[in-house]
Amino acid sequence: MIRTLPALFLASSVTAEPLFENRSDGLPTHVYDGGWEHFVGGGVAVFDCNGDDLPDIFAAGGENPAQLFINQGDFSFVPAAFPAITGVTGAYPLDINDDGDLDLFVMRVGQNQLQMGTGDCRFARGSELPQRDDWTTAYTAWWQDDALVMAVGNYVDRANPDGPFGACDDNYLLRAGQGDYFATPLTPGYCPLSMLAANDARGRPTLRISNDRHYYVRGGHEQMWDIAEQRFLGPDDGWQNVSLWGMGIASRDLTGDGFDEVMLTSMGDQLMQIAQTDGTYAPAPFGIGTYAQRPHTGDDGRPSTGWHAEFADVDNDARPDLFIAKGNVDQMPGLAMRDPNNLLMQEADGTFVETASTAGVATTDRSRGAAFADFDGDGRLDLVVMNRRAKMELYRNITADTGNWLQIELSQMSSNNRAIGATVIVRYGEGLQAQQNTVGGGHAGGSALPLHFGLGDADAAIVTVRWPDGTATGHEVKANQSIIISR
Repeated sequence: MIRTLPALFLASSVTAEPLFENRSDGLPTHVYDGGWEHFVGGGVAVFDCNGDDLPDIFAAGGENPAQLFINQGDFSFVPAAFPAITGVTGAYPLDINDDGDLDLFVMRVGQNQLQMGTGDCRFARGSELPQRDDWTTAYTAWWQDDALVMAVGNYVDRANPDGPFGACDDNYLLRAGQGDYFATPLTPGYCPLSMLAANDARGRPTLRISNDRHYYVRGGHEQMWDIAEQRFLGPDDGWQNVSLWGMGIASRDLTGDGFDEVMLTSMGDQLMQIAQTDGTYAPAPFGIGTYAQRPHTGDDGRPSTGWHAEFADVDNDARPDLFIAKGNVDQMPGLAMRDPNNLLMQEADGTFVETASTAGVATTDRSRGAAFADFDGDGRLDLVVMNRRAKMELYRNITADTGNWLQIELSQMSSNNRAIGATVIVRYGEGLQAQQNTVGGGHAGGSALPLHFGLGDADAAIVTVRWPDGTATGHEVKANQSIIISR
């Protein structure tokens, strides 16, 4: 039986209409720009780099230098001293060396870099990565046997004289060696624009790779790589190949069964995959409202181009909502030129309704990366959006009459001190939600922030943490607070 999206855990009387206030004037002017090598990328990394509980922003620049913006409060950001790095497509924050300071894996057209946090939003060049001149556009990381593993996804091989079409470069895995890192191939590569290591519909840690059909042209498809068995899945595993113009990945349990549904952005249809009881995936029914295949404003009826996707509970009604950043690659004539971003609010019946225009976030610049974060600490998730050849956007969530909420950060006294790979399960009344703690996904950038749960009317919850080693701990917590659960 194919599963749909019954609202098994989402009962709430909260009926808030989402509303955002444009606070882009609080960001210094910054533009992601460049030639064809920067048609893709343009990610943002959001994390707290100075321990003041206010999320800060690292912004890719393309041919412009990347910048780090420090949150001063009241939606005012100032530039921080940061190494002058150009060619940056995006970055992901994580604590690579387990010293308590968040670091950055900086993806570039050219040599990638590790920028290691040294405290108070200062960074220094880390251990050298293998010397390569790739066009890196995707990244994810996980811990296996207490050791960090990083997957790096590369786009077109720029040195291939027969390219760019059909010239997808090789991907690889990075592991720590004697001081530096060594790479092992992860082939074949089909021009990935997003990667995510997370438990799949089988409940097994799996590397999902979303690839761009525009350049692999034929013979390629989306990929799933079993982390424990170190092999790609195929039809014998229940994995049916899907081909699309893969741009971004978002992952969240929407049915309350503990297994994530997956959103894959593309040109035209944005594909939602529903986790099935037999460990496979099935495409969501069209009526769910997430395919978002054409602009929802204006008179341009050509297909949309989706990039970053992210689930977030915008109104804290205990129903995760969905944002999709949209924008033409550059001047592709068969696709919409004025392509507004989507804010799809989940209804009580599990369907999604477009609200970006009334919420104030339906801009039509060529959006790329984005991130939700509670930038002002009021329990409502705000939004930052990166655009290509246009200024970044920053929006404060001013939705009225929102529900209760809970933010949970994990900590453990071992390698992998932020417990990447853990799952947090929140129970409240008859409701249940689960989130995985991951690094990766989105488009060219991600966050290292507490996991945010909307609770609706509930004023308390029972929290169960399934730690990466499989053990579980339980905790009783009150709503409307940000907490650290330590082991």
